[in-house]
Amino acid sequence: MPELPDVQVYVERLSAHLVGQRITAVRLPKPFLVRTFEPPLSAVIGQAVRGFSRIGKRIVFELDDELFLVLHLMIAGRLHLGELGKKLPGKIGLLALDFERSSLILTEAGTKRRASLHLVKGRGALPAFARGGVEPFEVDEPTFAAALRRENRTVKRALCDPTIVSGVGNAYSDEILHRARLSPMQRTGNLTDADLSQLFETTREVLREWLERLRREAGQGFPEKVTAFRPEMAVHGKFKQPCPVCGTAVQRIVYANNECNYCPRCQTDGRLLADRALSRLLTKDFPRTIEDLEELAAARARGV
Repeated sequence: MPELPDVQVYVERLSAHLVGQRITAVRLPKPFLVRTFEPPLSAVIGQAVRGFSRIGKRIVFELDDELFLVLHLMIAGRLHLGELGKKLPGKIGLLALDFERSSLILTEAGTKRRASLHLVKGRGALPAFARGGVEPFEVDEPTFAAALRRENRTVKRALCDPTIVSGVGNAYSDEILHRARLSPMQRTGNLTDADLSQLFETTREVLREWLERLRREAGQGFPEKVTAFRPEMAVHGKFKQPCPVCGTAVQRIVYANNECNYCPRCQTDGRLLADRALSRLLTKDFPRTIEDLEELAAARARGV
């Protein structure tokens, strides 16, 4: 799912290319994308774009006549900016907004259609889309710490919860926790003041670094390769690859539709975190430490 750095760069590049242009046509082959009916989507035709902004992971199109399009890309939604009249691609094309000089295409890969588009009238309708989480670049350390301490849950889930922290998801939470040297399964209620201070600074540091990296990649163009799996990442999507800090193989926990990636030496004092499915399968044979894992790998290599 595009997270704060990805969405912010979308907002910046959309602003650079589309502010001032009028929407001349709307092509909507998948009507389920639109989750509101009043005003109708046709109301945007002829309206000029006055700006773009971000609410958490949502992109807001600010139009004339106090109209606002609110787009949530969810996991697989992506934006593509092309020449005027650019054709919608087959099954994955959900929407085309034709402007005076270019067309903006929304696609969503996979079979599950989760992306959503709302059209609302009046700026007063926008707060309803905010989930209540703190914005990492807009709050101070005490406010950030108070948000995480509000509920006692794993720090990984807390960072990904939009009612606690806004804009952070599965990928960047892995990177943040690795940089902060914190276990993803540490309970927020057990975090010390020093832990929370480190987490606050690291969250801002990691997001800022990726924001600048993505800005450089997009340049004066448009981000066309938005992905949660990047070669420059330390642990996210790097299962079994060496940690860039200590060289230990990155481990992961798979749950529901997400996964948690971590370095057992840097983050969990050499302990392997239990993967529910694998733990049930291996029971007492599930490796508990890096050493157990290395012994298991050596035994397999010997054919034992």
